[in-house]
This record gives sequence, C-alpha cells and structure tokens, in this order.
Amino acid sequence: MSARRESVLREMGLTPLWRQRSRASACAQNELAECSVAREEDCAGSGILVETTAFTPEPRVLEPALVAQATPSACPSIGTDARVARIAGAQWEELEREIRACTACRLCEQRRQAVPGVGDRQGPWMLVGEAPGSEEDRRGEPFVGQAGKLLDAMLAAIGLVRGEGVYIANTVKCRPPLNRTPAADEIAACLPFLERQIRLIQPRILIALGRPAAETLLGMEVRINAARGKEFSYDQIPVVVTYHPAYLLRNPADKCKAWEDLCRARRLMARRD
Repeated sequence: MSARRESVLREMGLTPLWRQRSRASACAQNELAECSVAREEDCAGSGILVETTAFTPEPRVLEPALVAQATPSACPSIGTDARVARIAGAQWEELEREIRACTACRLCEQRRQAVPGVGDRQGPWMLVGEAPGSEEDRRGEPFVGQAGKLLDAMLAAIGLVRGEGVYIANTVKCRPPLNRTPAADEIAACLPFLERQIRLIQPRILIALGRPAAETLLGMEVRINAARGKEFSYDQIPVVVTYHPAYLLRNPADKCKAWEDLCRARRLMARRD
C-alpha cells in the first residue's frame, strides 16, 4: 500500500489497523464478506486495496430493497409563482445570483453569505449535504471544514476528486444559527434552487449525505440506518443514502458503513455505463 493511499484510508478510519470485535454473528460475517468483495471488486478501478481479514463490522439486519420514486417537487416551495418560475428557468450565473440575494426565509438574516455549491457543473456525481457551517459561511464554499476534509478523503478513496466529475451542494444555502438542523420551511424555501441545480447538472447519481438531504430528495421521512443499501431515485436518478461526514467525525465506528455505501454507489454507476 502506497503512503498516499494509506494516508487517505487512515483519514477515513479505514486503515488495515483494525481489530476484531468481541461480538460477531453470522449476519456480521456475511456483511464482512460483502464489504470485502465490494472493496476488492468495485473499488479496484481506483487502485485502492483494503485489508479486511481482521475486521468485523457491526451486525445489522439485512432488509429487502425498497424502491421509492420521488418527484422533483416532493416538498412544497415557498415564494411566489413568479420566483419559482424564474429559478426554474435560470442558467448558472443567474441562478447563483438568485441564491446569493435570496431573502425567502429567516436564514438570510444572520448569514455572512449564501453558499450555492461548488464543483463540476457537468459531473456525473452530485453530493447533497445539509447546510453550510461557520467556515462555509465565511468562505462561501460547502464542506471546507473538518467535515470537508473527511469528505475529500472519502471521495479520494473511490478515485474521485472534488471539482472533477463531482458537484457538491447543500439542501439549504445559508447557515442555520448555531448550526442547527434546517427547519422544514427553510428547506422548502431553498428547494427550487436545489431542483434547478440538479436539472442543470443532470447527474447520473445523487449521494444524500445525512437525513435532511435524504428527506429533501426523497420527499419522505428517512432513517439513515434503515435507508442505507436500499434503492431510491429522484426523477429517475439513483439516490444513495449515507451518513453526513460531520456525523462520521462524531461516530467514527460508522465510517466502514459509509465506505460500503460509496462502493455501492460505484457499482450503480458501473451498471449505468
């Protein structure tokens, strides 16, 4: 394993320095085999090899796949019909001006600046997070703090680079006070922006990072643990539900699950080639 590769996997908490846990069930062993195959087969294209022989993930109940179709207008939009229509027809420059000048909800009152998104506007991968944090609010770019550093490592682990074939956005474009979870009306006010970004990019896959992003894209209540590994779509675009990097910083034991989700996303992309 190269020094760079080992550094990337260490950042994700996926180095070969794992220790076997005391509890293991048949379900956990099946999960280990599945995770190992995904790493060896689906991530081989990125040149990443991960030693898994001494690691047993936490057991979880395997459930049948659930297919949910979500329309682009799953949540109600806040604002006048004219505003929604204007956003729906905007091209990139106009759209970002609309986002930066938006006063449709109370989040505009304390922001330093709105954070439209960043990356490849024609990229096949689109990642959707929750909301800007304090550093994002200061710099005007999503995922630039510690969570952003981890996200970059997650992308590198499957052979992707921020800005190259990947676009990153948030469900809401302004920072909620004290980094609280965005309220339903705040998400609804920003929904036309996210809808338009998706239509302009036309990604081949959407990665929902955390519950607010998943619920916004799918138009339904979501529990991340229950939704992981299931089949969802937004306007016929596959949606993979996984943990937000900020959650993984607080719960590093779940990084292996996030790795499984990324490998599954690569499998879905391979099927669409």
